[in-house]
Amino acid sequence: MENKTKYQEYMKIFLEENSKVNLISKNDEKYLWEKHVFDSLAIENFFEKFDTSKIKTILDIGTGGGFPSIPIAITYPHLKVTALDSIAKKIRAVQTIKDKLNIENLEPICTRVENLDAKFDMITSRAVSSLKNICEYALPKLKKGGYFVAYKSRKTPQEIEEANSILKKYNSKIVDIIEYSLPLEENHERNLIVIWKNKQSFRVSLCYNLIADKRG
Repeated sequence: MENKTKYQEYMKIFLEENSKVNLISKNDEKYLWEKHVFDSLAIENFFEKFDTSKIKTILDIGTGGGFPSIPIAITYPHLKVTALDSIAKKIRAVQTIKDKLNIENLEPICTRVENLDAKFDMITSRAVSSLKNICEYALPKLKKGGYFVAYKSRKTPQEIEEANSILKKYNSKIVDIIEYSLPLEENHERNLIVIWKNKQSFRVSLCYNLIADKRG
């Protein structure tokens, strides 16, 4: 793997910070790579599958201890990654990791997503809330034509059903569900739910459809 040395250093620094701030449970420390770093890097499946040439900025909502924001920033140094969380002690820990690893393309911010003025080419969230709730926060901050990638367990059909009204509200749709598994003995199957925000407004799309119907 590229950046192997940097990841080893990253995990060492992370565990140092975790001893001061509860970023992950003590029981999870021995599974830091499998449960958290590897899981964060599942985003590589998205980058391999979709045209991401126009993606320059990423917002990670509810980054906590820096998952997936820090692994994404390390792996994709050409992208500007904003790590957002409303809990100050967690953002301070992410800032410390950024400084010690000199991750220049990572910007930790302590606030709520509603307070952000900027919009982003891509948004991620991992273990934050239900799909419906996180879509309500994420989609207003997503640029048209952008992607929102939500890390979820395989038990997602009901969440998807509940989120449909919010997707419609923001003229967005699920374009893929990428399945993957964590490298653990137990059953740890996961999904990346890929949501795309339409470049056209609902009204414009409706007008085009009406014109097409009349011509047909």
